[in-house]
Amino acid sequence: MRDVIGWWRARGQPERFDLFTRATLYLVSASEPVTLFGAVDSEVSAAGRTVVLVLALGHTVLCLLAVRAGIEHYLGRRDRPVGLLVAAAGMTLAVIVACLLADELGGPPAHPDSWTLRVAVVVSCYFLAVLCTVATPRYALVGVAGMAGVLLCVGLVDAVSAEVMVSSVATLFVGFVVLLFGFRSSLWMLGVLWELERSRGNQVRLAVAEERLRFARDLHDVLGRNLSVVALKSELAAQLAKRDRPRAVEEMLEVRRIAQDSLAEVREVVRGYRSADLDAELAGARSVLASAGVRCRVLGEGHELSPQAQNALGWVVREGTTNVLRHSEAITCTVSLRQGRPVTDPDGTKAAAPMPDDVPDDVPDGGAGIGDVPTIPEDERLVTLVMENDGVRAGEPPQFGNGLLGLSERLAPLGGRVTVERRGRDRFRLTAELPVVPPPAGPPTPDVGSIRDTGSWVGARSGDSA
Repeated sequence: MRDVIGWWRARGQPERFDLFTRATLYLVSASEPVTLFGAVDSEVSAAGRTVVLVLALGHTVLCLLAVRAGIEHYLGRRDRPVGLLVAAAGMTLAVIVACLLADELGGPPAHPDSWTLRVAVVVSCYFLAVLCTVATPRYALVGVAGMAGVLLCVGLVDAVSAEVMVSSVATLFVGFVVLLFGFRSSLWMLGVLWELERSRGNQVRLAVAEERLRFARDLHDVLGRNLSVVALKSELAAQLAKRDRPRAVEEMLEVRRIAQDSLAEVREVVRGYRSADLDAELAGARSVLASAGVRCRVLGEGHELSPQAQNALGWVVREGTTNVLRHSEAITCTVSLRQGRPVTDPDGTKAAAPMPDDVPDDVPDGGAGIGDVPTIPEDERLVTLVMENDGVRAGEPPQFGNGLLGLSERLAPLGGRVTVERRGRDRFRLTAELPVVPPPAGPPTPDVGSIRDTGSWVGARSGDSA
């Protein structure tokens, strides 16, 4: 049982919903033998009853296979299972014919209504469930008209009354409407779910592509004009040199100046590309997470920090946001920024340990870990950035991958450190600490307990309380 619970918790939210929806549809199809067992008349001989139930069991297996294949076809993972649909239709007719033969062998029915007609209605409804899954509603409507014709033939063979005939056909059409709504709406929700999941991954890739295009555009704007001027002036200097004009030297000096200016501009572009403004990254994180359905709350502001600290912590926010989008199924995410000493957590509940106790000492390469954690004096005033989300999968240790190693390398020259830890069953915490220069004379900087909330929850889904 523990293994089943662990397997379920290891699934992501889309996978859980997919499994739950499939299980519901499969259970509906698998209930056919139980329903038919009560529908077959007790006056039927044991041999006839056995043949009908065995055929019904085969019909159930075909229906389950067809429903599964129909779901995969709707999600675009395989072709339409026409063969299974035809086989299920043939088995449906075989069960109805077997009921008619068993009724003839068993003698006159014990009731004025025909039990074979009841069985035909039940088997037809289960086949219509397959038809609603595999075929489009238009063709499913054609199929239900054909099954209604089969029921009329069965009623004529058993010479049932007109009232029973009309009631059976009406039951068939009502069952078709219920099955069409239930099965098609379930397929529609599965399709929307996986489309959103693909869009979530595409959003990250598009953000990277847009940043590359921006960088390429900036380089083109900076170098295009300057290189054109360099080429023109170099050609002019060459022509002047051929004529022994002293102006050639001035033109070459001008070329050197333009080349130096271009180099400085390229460095500015690269510096702007590699740097990260903390407040801009916090606002961007809230926007991106909100668009992904994650409620994000930001506590504190970073405009009072030094440019070096803002740049380093801005990269922490960027990497932490990427990890939430790519490696978690988070619903909420809290980002807190504070200055002071790491005495308590942002919620003030208990002391924050710099290294989690549940991480083993001998962490293998590529596994969980803390990275290179430098020692910070206890009396050092720190600026601490904490990103915590509730989307870590059960059973997974905290991962310290290449992105977090890169953050450690960025913060190490500034005397900072990056730590990760898992808290509770599904919460993941990323902590970055940097020493800060004590502020000049003035009121003391608020300590850990005085975090200012800069905004309410952003990204709350409809129906969720902020």
